[in-house]
Amino acid sequence: MAGRLFGTDGVRGIANVEPMTSETALRLGRALAHVSKRSPHRHKILIGKDTRLSGYMLETAMASGICSMGVDVLLVGPLPTPGIAFLTRTLRADAGVVISASHNPFQDNGIKFFSRTGFKLPDEIEAEIEHLVLSDSIDTLRPTATAIGKAFRIDDAVGRYNVFVKNTFPRHLTLDGFKIVVDCGHGAAYRVAPEVLEELGARVIALGVEPDGENINQDCGALYPELLQETVRRTGANVGVALDGDADRAIFVDGRGEVVDGDEVMAMCATALDERGELRGRTLVATVMSNLGLHLAMRDRGIAVRTTPVGDRHVVEEMVRGGYNVGGEQSGHLVFLDHNTTGDGLITSLAVLALMVERGRPLAELRQAMRRLPQVLVNVTVAAKPELETLPGVATAVRRAEQTLGDRGRVLVRYSGTEPLLRVMVEGEHEREIRDLAEAIATAARAAIGGERAAAD
Repeated sequence: MAGRLFGTDGVRGIANVEPMTSETALRLGRALAHVSKRSPHRHKILIGKDTRLSGYMLETAMASGICSMGVDVLLVGPLPTPGIAFLTRTLRADAGVVISASHNPFQDNGIKFFSRTGFKLPDEIEAEIEHLVLSDSIDTLRPTATAIGKAFRIDDAVGRYNVFVKNTFPRHLTLDGFKIVVDCGHGAAYRVAPEVLEELGARVIALGVEPDGENINQDCGALYPELLQETVRRTGANVGVALDGDADRAIFVDGRGEVVDGDEVMAMCATALDERGELRGRTLVATVMSNLGLHLAMRDRGIAVRTTPVGDRHVVEEMVRGGYNVGGEQSGHLVFLDHNTTGDGLITSLAVLALMVERGRPLAELRQAMRRLPQVLVNVTVAAKPELETLPGVATAVRRAEQTLGDRGRVLVRYSGTEPLLRVMVEGEHEREIRDLAEAIATAARAAIGGERAAAD
């Protein structure tokens, strides 16, 4: 456990290997309980998870650690991450815990925390928790007798979240006549997503709704939309929706079977809200990964774009700071702060579907709110993450790419915050040119810090 436990989105790693072990999960539970006890009342912490096999192990350990500090535990089982944020607020819990590695394969897992307000814990509280986990400062704090915490299961958690999500859909609209394919990735939304869409009137074709603990995100869900695309084309569905393992992101497929990503969804939703006078500050918050086409489309409409580092945490922080209500990432994490405090794949889905119903237009037309510039992303598996400026070959390749593109494109090279990857993104007018430039940077990175090509888009 040497070094930092927390990355850009909580603690993450291979299940049953440090820091994703029962022992560390128990200590994280004890530390979270300790920092949550800020008043003399009886405290409670909510725990939810996705469908990974290791979720049972980590959930039990976390609950044990929390109870050992005299704090009660509310267990909700498999539920989307945004559902945990919602229930943490509405059940007046002192904190919320999500056990999930989001889009990662099943052998990974993660632990992230929400405050009582439903927002992710600030850095200073995570630092305090990390210090408590790595030290022995609270090892002697052990309540006894009736002061030990209890654990309760919340049996209607899915139903509560279902009602909350449906209330974000305009009451005067229905999905009657819509055929929707939804791919839940065998993840946390496998029950609630089809329920919500059916109850709003849609005819639903559900994929990825048979989790077995090992098949989460396996060739399905938001990262692998191929089956969704094929199913939409084959069934003549109006639209397809793909969620990731913890359902905080959504990727769409239009009626032609073409993928619609988070940038295009932000463009159409921000434009619609601005036309209704409901886009606060006439501003959209996006990350450095968003396509240049999004910036150009918003500029043409008089909408400002605030840019943050990658990660929905950074997006939300900027939204709260500036009082904005819409933001998100190209990957499909969209945040509608008027409804929830974190990215919510189901709320995003209903926002897009409501727009389709209101406008009476297919998604293939609505996506034209922006024109995407060609963009290439190459992921390079790395053995270490030194400062890029210390790698002369990489720095030279980046400078050459920037000089070649000038103001006709851009280059972004960064390490993943959750995986051993260097992400090389190049954007410009000509796909062959930007692909060659991206590959040149990736080749220099492989030579400098090892690893092999992981993926390319």
